[in-house]
Amino acid sequence: MNRTESSTAPVLELKGVRVHHRARSGSLFRPNIVKAVDGVDFAVRRGETVGIVGESGCGKSTLASVLVGLQEPTAGEVLFHGRKVSTRASDSKKTFGRTVGVVFQDPATALNPRMTIHDILTDPLRVHGIGTQQTRDAKVKELLNLVGLPQSAAEVTPHQVSGGQRQRVAIARALCLDPSVIVADEPTSALDVSVRAQVLNLLADLKRDLGLGMVFISHDIQTVRYVSDRICVMYFGRIVEEGPAQQIFDAPANDYTKSLLGAAPSLLHA
Repeated sequence: MNRTESSTAPVLELKGVRVHHRARSGSLFRPNIVKAVDGVDFAVRRGETVGIVGESGCGKSTLASVLVGLQEPTAGEVLFHGRKVSTRASDSKKTFGRTVGVVFQDPATALNPRMTIHDILTDPLRVHGIGTQQTRDAKVKELLNLVGLPQSAAEVTPHQVSGGQRQRVAIARALCLDPSVIVADEPTSALDVSVRAQVLNLLADLKRDLGLGMVFISHDIQTVRYVSDRICVMYFGRIVEEGPAQQIFDAPANDYTKSLLGAAPSLLHA
């Protein structure tokens, strides 16, 4: 894919991040510790898509939770524009909310079924005290146009549109606060094969047109390749290989990466 220019300074950066959990199987004096994320360095810049790929249980969704401010690391640092932040601080939570948008795996559970799409898209603006009713209504029209939905979609609820359209609504909601980075955690795995490529193309177009940084998380390395400029391969909580997407595919250095490449055909076509 064509790579747009990105600034040299990362928007979002992790340094030595660890997330360790105490497992229920341990005892009081000999606890079993699960190292969900175990010493990860990671950065994303505006204008680039970084793919994170690995099998279920490798730690990529926990890493996503750190990236969007839902999980406080056990150790390490989270930085915005080079400044250390903590999700425990209220001002940092606002920073996460404004700077990082998130697209979850299943839009059917991520969107409030009782709210109209108009209210879903204006709710983050109200929470952050942004704009007037008139400017919020205008923002809804802009967002629907941006993600390729008709204006009439604003007046219906999520269950009245298709799965692919629901994910477009979820993407629009992630964009409503004009973030610098979008984190998409398995955003196409709950969709029909016929609409996966459409959603992936939409994400790629938005990244290019808006100059966004994007983190795309999936267990399917072929899908990650389709959208990513750079790929990070995760295995047991660590990034075991990282590099330009073409390099990872042409000359993988890690045995686990090689096994991922040979394991399955692309889910775009499966």
